[in-house]
Amino acid sequence: MRPADDEVMHFSEDPTITLFVPHVAATSAETEAYVWAVGHDRAPDYWFPRDTPRAMAWVRPETTPEDRDRIIGAGSGDRVHAVEYGALEQMRAVTLYGYRLPAAPFRPIGAAEHALVATEPVAPLGPPEPVGDLFALHEAAGIQLRVLPNLWPFWDQVVGSTLGFSGIRLRYAAARC
Repeated sequence: MRPADDEVMHFSEDPTITLFVPHVAATSAETEAYVWAVGHDRAPDYWFPRDTPRAMAWVRPETTPEDRDRIIGAGSGDRVHAVEYGALEQMRAVTLYGYRLPAAPFRPIGAAEHALVATEPVAPLGPPEPVGDLFALHEAAGIQLRVLPNLWPFWDQVVGSTLGFSGIRLRYAAARC
């Protein structure tokens, strides 16, 4: 589930949101109130229950063939997401919803432009759509989904590589080995 060209998306376990109102997220380093969303490329980062720690890596133009083969794997696509074993049951059980929002009020935030923000309330373009089976969604998108006993060894390899990467909710990950 990804947004169309004139849309952005917000993913939530709450199917009752009728208006997204700017707020300061408890987990954000930002002090300004925003409505948060993602575009097409970053939507897969949120195909997880909200508090699931995950480490993600993808091929960029500057990625070396050695890093791609070492971390993603030869012939294994261009993107990998990793979670810990403890996330599996929640990923099977969660009902996640995708809200389609108009793209016009949103602008990129941060140097990595990993997210989009709006400073005004934004109404969804329609009712939320159930995302469905999160494993099937990854498979259909050609994204590897790895299950690891601990995210930190993978994360350390990724951040020291030429791959693009993102880590979300890592504070909930198991302690470093």
